[in-house]
Amino acid sequence: MPIGHARLPEGPVRLVVAEDLYLLREGLVRLLKARGFEIAAATDSASALLDALLEHRPDLAIVDIRLPPTNTDDGLRAALAARERLPGLPILLLSQYVEPVYAQELLADQEGGVGYLLKDRVFSDDQFVDAIRTVVAGGTVMDPQVVTKLLGRRSRSEPLARLSERERRVLELMAEGRSNSAIANRLFVSEKAVSKHSTSIFTKLELAPSDDDNRRVLAVLAYLMATPR
Repeated sequence: MPIGHARLPEGPVRLVVAEDLYLLREGLVRLLKARGFEIAAATDSASALLDALLEHRPDLAIVDIRLPPTNTDDGLRAALAARERLPGLPILLLSQYVEPVYAQELLADQEGGVGYLLKDRVFSDDQFVDAIRTVVAGGTVMDPQVVTKLLGRRSRSEPLARLSERERRVLELMAEGRSNSAIANRLFVSEKAVSKHSTSIFTKLELAPSDDDNRRVLAVLAYLMATPR
C-alpha cells in the first residue's frame, strides 16, 4: 500500500542491495538490472552495507533487516546509521518477519521515503518495482500485515471518517514523510496550525498521549491501512 507523489530522479535509479543469502541476493540483482535499475553495490553484511551506502550515495537502499554479524537487526541499524549522514536516504526493508518495532523506528525518522515488505508476500516483479519507485520518490510502502500488527485491533476506516478535510490532508502529507514545517509550507499555514491539526488527528484516531513520533507513526499507519493504493 504505497503513498507518495514526489518526482523520481532523472536517469537510472541507483540501488544498493543488502541480502546475506547468495541466491536471493543474486536473484534480486538480476531482476532489478532487467527492470532498468543500476546496482551500485550488492552486499552481504551490515558493515559492508554501511560502507557501500556512504561511498555510493544511492537513490535507495534495499535492506534485509537481519544481516551478519549478529543476524538480528544489523541491517536496519546500518541503514539508519547511513541515513544520519545522508539525510533523506530512502530505505526499503525486506524481511521474513513482522517486527513492529522496526517499522516504528523506520517511520519515526520523518525524512525520506521508507518501506517494509515481507519477502514471502511480494508476488510479482511489477509489485516490487512499484514499491521501489514509490519509496525512491519519497513515499511510504508498508505490507498490510506489518500495518495490522502495529495497529492491533484498531478499526481500519471508521476513525478516519471523523477527520475534517484539512486534517485528512495533513495526515496524507504526514504519510508522504513530510515534517510539520514542510506540511505548513505546502498548505500555506503556520507550523502552529499544523501542530494543532496533528493533535486533533491523534485524538480522533484514539492514539493515547505518548511520544509524538510514536503517535505520528501510528497515525500514518492508520491512514495507510484505510487507504489502499
